[in-house]
Amino acid sequence: MYDRILLPIDGSDGARRTIDHVADIAADQDASVTALFVADTTLDSVTRIEGDIVESLVETGEEIVGEAGTVLASSGVDYETDVVSGGPARTVVDYADRYGFDLIAMPTHGRTGISRRLLGSVTETVIRLSQIPVLTIRLADETRTTFPYERLLVPTDGSPAATAAVEHGLDLAAALDGTPHALSVAESGSVLGLGGDGSNPQSAAETAVENVEPMASERDIGTLVTAVEHGSPHEAITAYVDANDIDAIVMGTTGTRGIGEMLLGTVAELVVRTAPVPVITVTAEE
Repeated sequence: MYDRILLPIDGSDGARRTIDHVADIAADQDASVTALFVADTTLDSVTRIEGDIVESLVETGEEIVGEAGTVLASSGVDYETDVVSGGPARTVVDYADRYGFDLIAMPTHGRTGISRRLLGSVTETVIRLSQIPVLTIRLADETRTTFPYERLLVPTDGSPAATAAVEHGLDLAAALDGTPHALSVAESGSVLGLGGDGSNPQSAAETAVENVEPMASERDIGTLVTAVEHGSPHEAITAYVDANDIDAIVMGTTGTRGIGEMLLGTVAELVVRTAPVPVITVTAEE
């Protein structure tokens, strides 16, 4: 399923959990990992002071990826390390595209209060720009990380973006012999709260999960759990995760508004910021 995983790291407190989780995935999938540090040369302090400060950033980066490499090696994972310079988010996305990675894995400093926004964070920007799946792990004590994923949640509103994520989630479930859970949340005005004309959200939600069944059959998935919940979409998704011991969520970055929309304010953003398990976001091809 995953052959090459890009692991951007910056030495943040708690990032070890992300490295450990990526090591588990890579060991299981026989994948290689590249630990990447981006020396942020867009900072004012860097642009004002040439030479020494850039060299210092690079030296720090070498230490950080070296430590990650030690963890990966202890798990028997084939790995490489790299330190590059530039704007972190765009550099990560371009690096992943240039070298043919099929998964980016990053920690996120998500906040529990929904009034807070991820705007400007590197992880949020990577999610918005990346054309390959992005695995995020919230750096919080309550976050649960287990692998292989036995139970995967694939929220859907029936939109092209959601369907692309469902297909990825089903492929992952099939590869891991896991059980996918297709969930749609009926909310007045839309299915996943991302738009819609407000007509019969219950029926739309039921149709969305029913459409997952033939996709699961195509992949010879023996068990597919389907559910329709009501209420605030991101809260319903999180509650379902807790109630059903879900190990990971796979979802689209946008819904019915189209993939050109900014991530800010969407259900995906809220789930990434609050989920107690890893979240894999998938962007549909334009």
